[in-house]
Amino acid sequence: MSLAWPSYLGLFQTGQLACRVHEAVDALADCSCCPRLCHADRRHDDSPRSYCRTGRLAVVSSAFPHHGEEDCLRGWGGSGTIFLSNCNLRCVFCQNFDISWQRQGRPVAEEQLADQMLRLQELGCHNINLVTPSHVVPQILEALLVAAERGLRLPLVYNTGGYDGLETLRWLDGVVDIYMPDFKFWNPETARELAKAADYPDVARAAVKEMHRQVGDLVLDDHGLAQRGVLVRHLVMPGGLDETREILRFLAREVSPDTFVNLMPQYRPEGLASRFPTIARPLSGSEFQAAMAIAREEGLRRLARG
Repeated sequence: MSLAWPSYLGLFQTGQLACRVHEAVDALADCSCCPRLCHADRRHDDSPRSYCRTGRLAVVSSAFPHHGEEDCLRGWGGSGTIFLSNCNLRCVFCQNFDISWQRQGRPVAEEQLADQMLRLQELGCHNINLVTPSHVVPQILEALLVAAERGLRLPLVYNTGGYDGLETLRWLDGVVDIYMPDFKFWNPETARELAKAADYPDVARAAVKEMHRQVGDLVLDDHGLAQRGVLVRHLVMPGGLDETREILRFLAREVSPDTFVNLMPQYRPEGLASRFPTIARPLSGSEFQAAMAIAREEGLRRLARG
């Protein structure tokens, strides 16, 4: 395998990855890693002031070969998925409520997180899929340096809710090969009500553009496995087709008509969703079919059904 792929191997060989680690870890003293900009001191195990409720160590809920991800990630060996607990969003309908809201999992030091990455490689996974990573990028970089020294050679998938700071994404330039952001909401009021983040639409637009600048459209190998690029997920919400159209139009016109988009029909009212009348029901089949038609109308050429 060429040192050019995965991308982080090039940075590792030149010593630039170690420099990124030092810069990112130092930033934990006055944390602005995500758009919450809480400026908490996260250099200690317990950081009650941080919005993400995460201190010096990342908290991992589980790590396993995932065979339920997109075809281009799971292949035949599975996507090496590491579920990171806590979240910088507060989506009331989250299907991983116990992980994102209730902090299920255990804190892990960089050596332990590196061990998990290497174990997934040993199991034959095609990639390392970091789920909800936005608030622990410094810890991920720290573990990646250890794992690269010990022989990790799998590409990284940055599997995010889309609420990512630009400076933090620049730490990942040349590190991440595959970005997989959600794009959840277009309307700031919807984002405020359902995720406590009125700035989410602006943040997500800027983040997706930066991700695309770094890695471009999704590239697949001869076996259909993702090699590099952006894959956007959009969960179609009940009563949300107007926002879906705006999101898909943005992707087609301001990112690329070749953006690989996974439209997901599996919304169901979980977490606290039953308290919000507009989303207290499952998505209908007709709504999802309308969303697929909208994607084609807006000019997107690469669509998948999640």
